[in-house]
Amino acid sequence: MAEQKRWLTEDKLALIMGLFLFMLGMLTFAGVDALGWAVKTNVWVTADKIFGAATGTYKGLPGYAALLITFVFITTFLSVGVKFLGGDVPKFIKSFTLVFFISIACYAAGHYAQIAATPDKVEKLGIPWSLGLTGEAGFIIALLAGIFFGNITPGFADKMKEALRPEMYIKIAIVILGAELGVKAVDALGLASSVIFRGLCAIVEAYLIYWALVYYVARKHFKFSREWAAPLASGISICGVSASIATGGAIRARPVVPIMVSSLVVVFTCIEMLILPFAAQYFLSGDPMVAGAWMGLAVKSDGGAIASGAIADALIRAKVFADTGVMYQEGWVTMTATTIKIFIDVFIGIWSFILAVVWCKYIDCKPGERMKFSAVLDRFPRFVLGYVITFLIMLALCATGPDLLKFGKSTIASTNVFRGIFFLLTFFTIGLVSNFKKLWAEGIGRLAAVYVVCLFGFIIWIGLFISWLFFHGMKPPVV
Repeated sequence: MAEQKRWLTEDKLALIMGLFLFMLGMLTFAGVDALGWAVKTNVWVTADKIFGAATGTYKGLPGYAALLITFVFITTFLSVGVKFLGGDVPKFIKSFTLVFFISIACYAAGHYAQIAATPDKVEKLGIPWSLGLTGEAGFIIALLAGIFFGNITPGFADKMKEALRPEMYIKIAIVILGAELGVKAVDALGLASSVIFRGLCAIVEAYLIYWALVYYVARKHFKFSREWAAPLASGISICGVSASIATGGAIRARPVVPIMVSSLVVVFTCIEMLILPFAAQYFLSGDPMVAGAWMGLAVKSDGGAIASGAIADALIRAKVFADTGVMYQEGWVTMTATTIKIFIDVFIGIWSFILAVVWCKYIDCKPGERMKFSAVLDRFPRFVLGYVITFLIMLALCATGPDLLKFGKSTIASTNVFRGIFFLLTFFTIGLVSNFKKLWAEGIGRLAAVYVVCLFGFIIWIGLFISWLFFHGMKPPVV
């Protein structure tokens, strides 16, 4: 065991655990649905509809049974990891039980129909209105609940101390995320080639502008160190939480840095989701594909960007039909937002490697010392390697044919449930470890100011201009 402790880090453990879940999901290719029993949280009106099994294979399994099975599985799964890291397993189980069920309660609250339902689902659910935030509102509720317990009831929060491992949770989630991206990328290969080509051009141009500007503003005008400026620039420029965590690992930032950036990303994603789709309906109903690209370029979380695309899709189609009688095919605005977001996500691994090289060669290198490639590999986040592996495997398999793509979609139907749960655990525990007095001293107020200045000062507008530049004049097919 002593030897294991010398080489086994949380980063490597997250890689191993994420790949283990991925391999269980891959059993669908052999006809075995090994994870379909995992609990899925639904948009609900009545409490009996909150939970269900992840896939149709287990459709007869009661929702609360799926919840309990998932709890036992994840607790056992993580306890093995904690044991190898030298943690106190009995204390972890007690702490994690509280963390898990409070987190799930927050997620369920975020899925309440009048909070989560998108405009195209309101009538079907029989409700008069909804905020349209999608189930991602559950992440915000979990974050706020964690902040409340961590700052207002420190004694209760202390009972969960052993399970406060937000970085491990998010790293496992990112490994699983690669599989989802691989399947969606294959789906994108079958879309209109002009959308794919224009999307690639748009994200390369936007990303190179975004990252440099955010980094410059954070360093020059807000006087942040490189340790803070780089994860912030990646979080705002690429895909929020995943990118900021990966960048933090590449430059060896203190854990508090990407965690604080991640919490801000989630808050601002919800703000954007409340504003941008309705702005797109008002100003871009004549250019619906521009609206979709704008959602993909401007909204930073995966779910937030795709959900914003879906909201904009529903709102714009309804407005165009009401104004002109023309009904566009459903899904093209959403597809454009999704395609843009997928290509942005690919940059996580590439950018982490580039930053690891830059930090080794120019920033952390001593005078007269030559950069060693082994040093770059040493600081390259292992969990990002898992993200790349799962992405490439699913991309290669699913691109082989429609049957394998179908199996790929079945695989991510179950693994994505675990990705969502680990993201949820991340945000609740981020809240718990967020001591506001310490965070204020670290500069969270200035960090939020950078985010506001960059997001509303130029990111939204550059994203809009680039979207118009590449997608102006494109229309969805008419029904």
